[in-house]
Amino acid sequence: MTFAEAEEIIDDDGHGGAEGNPDGMARVYVSPELDGWTLVIGPWCDPCDVERSDEVLHLCRDLSVRYGQAQVYYYGTQHDGSAWLVAQDGVVLRRYCETGEGEDAHLTLGEPLPVEQAYREQLGLPTVWDEATESDEDEDEWKWVAFDLAPEIAAALGVSPLQLTTETRVVGTGVIALTPNATEVQAGSAHLEHEADLPA
Repeated sequence: MTFAEAEEIIDDDGHGGAEGNPDGMARVYVSPELDGWTLVIGPWCDPCDVERSDEVLHLCRDLSVRYGQAQVYYYGTQHDGSAWLVAQDGVVLRRYCETGEGEDAHLTLGEPLPVEQAYREQLGLPTVWDEATESDEDEDEWKWVAFDLAPEIAAALGVSPLQLTTETRVVGTGVIALTPNATEVQAGSAHLEHEADLPA
């Protein structure tokens, strides 16, 4: 599965357009190895989804135990916000969400990453801050930048799918894979089909 083919499928899933996958959680794209990283792309991976945030955090932490590092990102390409979750050797270093949702602040974990601090320094803002005491002006300025920051953080810490080039080292083949949610979707479909066979 090429990136272009996968992008269309995952985009449909993310917007509820795929038959049998109404919430987009039934499948993901698993990339070939890209400069040493394997990307898993799809709504199922969203670190700021309130219903799945704990599960995504545990998965990221467990993967970091196995591989040394694991990261999860959300980026809304239509200015829907950004989120990042970074774990290393089984420890969650940072989770930060800036999506305009009320739960964003409750999902924040860990200290600002060096790349976050560098962006704040460029803006003339304190590199370590407390949202409860930050001025409204400073908070708004940071939120405006952080809303689009996930691809930059991904590129700084590993690989961003939005910044791949012909120079990116590719090993293997990408695939569309079913998530554990696919079983729930299939079970729900089977249940509906069974009900449809019942006499009225």
